[in-house]
Amino acid sequence: MPAQSEEKNDAADELNGEAAPASSGEAAAPSSAAGPADPVAEAKAEAVRMKEQWMRTAADFDNFRKRARRELEETRKAGKEDLLKEFLPVFDNLERAIQSAQRATDVKAVAEGLQMVLRQYLDTLSRGGISKVPAVGAQFDPTYHEAIQQVETDDQPPGTVVAEVQPGYLQGDRLIRAAMVVVAKPKAAADPAAPVEGEGSTSE
Repeated sequence: MPAQSEEKNDAADELNGEAAPASSGEAAAPSSAAGPADPVAEAKAEAVRMKEQWMRTAADFDNFRKRARRELEETRKAGKEDLLKEFLPVFDNLERAIQSAQRATDVKAVAEGLQMVLRQYLDTLSRGGISKVPAVGAQFDPTYHEAIQQVETDDQPPGTVVAEVQPGYLQGDRLIRAAMVVVAKPKAAADPAAPVEGEGSTSE
């Protein structure tokens, strides 16, 4: 009997020894739950992220602006080259007309040659969407005309363009250059108080 009692006590001691470390381990284990976030740190991190995003956006916009400016400049150059190619035949014919005029004795033939060059010039402008500002016979419009002189006349209504000093040009509805014109104005009325010629003279 004493031997059985000692075996039971040894078994109990072994069980207690195995259970004790487990209980101690549970008490020493750190808590897995995270603590509260720091709002200041989060705000700083968000500010850094927003700054980096803003800098990337600014760099992308600057690159786009430079690219757009470069493409616009290339388009302008290409447009000038195309327009020059259109006008080169006009210049060629003008040079030929001048050379012919230097040798010609018929003034009428020279004038006809220059008229042909002028028509070719106007046709080339028309193909480019450029037209002359209506002038002689049109009503004066300060949007398209620049009056450099007024003349008294009864032949045209007041405000009518009677002469064109320098032509103006339009590209579509856009004014390239205003036309310099002479505009009609009504004749001044005679002063009733002015003496009539011959009136008041006495014969001797």
